[in-house]
Amino acid sequence: MNIREQVLDLYFIDHKKQKEIAEELNISKYTVSRIVTKDIRYIKEKEERKKRNKENNKRKTVEYIYSIRNQKQVDEYDSVKKKHIQASMELSERNKPMNNKAYRDWNSSIYDYNERNKSYVLKEGINVGADVPKKIKWRGY
Repeated sequence: MNIREQVLDLYFIDHKKQKEIAEELNISKYTVSRIVTKDIRYIKEKEERKKRNKENNKRKTVEYIYSIRNQKQVDEYDSVKKKHIQASMELSERNKPMNNKAYRDWNSSIYDYNERNKSYVLKEGINVGADVPKKIKWRGY
């Protein structure tokens, strides 16, 4: 089998790249290119390779996007899990009452910030027990 036939077989049958063929047969890429482009099957093969590459690229892009989304979900889950653990620790301290800052963080929707007094004040119309702070001074916690 001569070089020309080997090149054509490797390109059209084994679907190898011109660079791979040149390295395998120890010839120049230019020689491989000249042999391949003169064959009548070249244009059809080139179109098929373009189509295949386009599909592979699309598939890899979708896989990449899914991997990024999954990683974000894992990161968000870890973040929520850490916050939950912290919240559990704050709420489960039996010997110590919850400090005002922690209480305000957990119940932020019932407080308004008063810029003049630099404090959080309980919103009007909210009915709460006696143990709920009505005003929380905010000293840059």
